[in-house]
Amino acid sequence: DEVEPDGLPNAAGIPTSTLHFNIWYHLGLAHYLKGEFEQALLAWQACMAVSRHDDSKVATAYWLNNTMRRLGLDARADELLSWIREDMDVIESGGYLDVLLLHKGLRTPEDLLGPSGDEATLESTTAGYGVAMWHFVNGRREEAYTLMERVLTNRNQWAAFGYLAAEAELARAGE
Repeated sequence: DEVEPDGLPNAAGIPTSTLHFNIWYHLGLAHYLKGEFEQALLAWQACMAVSRHDDSKVATAYWLNNTMRRLGLDARADELLSWIREDMDVIESGGYLDVLLLHKGLRTPEDLLGPSGDEATLESTTAGYGVAMWHFVNGRREEAYTLMERVLTNRNQWAAFGYLAAEAELARAGE
């Protein structure tokens, strides 16, 4: 395992991922996007085992939390959230951290929803999908799908994982 040079360096100029992390992370994401949640769970667990700092742990926990909740593993997801703190040292994963704090009751959806459409940012796209999934796993499907449709107005963020996940969710739902 070694640091993987970033294609898009962060504001601190510090690489936050390794080769092993990126392999497991993207495998988990691929399974998640396909709706293969059991396989995604295994990949995210392996990813967490190679997550070395707060940024990678938070990014992995975000998707692992979503996956566990989709599988009805709420107690395990709550246990995962037990070590998430507001003061975690994240450079790139602030949107993911905010959504995890939403699941812990320390943020509100209104705190997280930022600009959409042409003004959308990577962070607002990430948070938009995260808030949508929070509604989804809490039984508010209509609100979830409405927010996912809002995420898809963020055309300049088409490569964001939140955008791709919203697109996949809506396709599975026949929306």
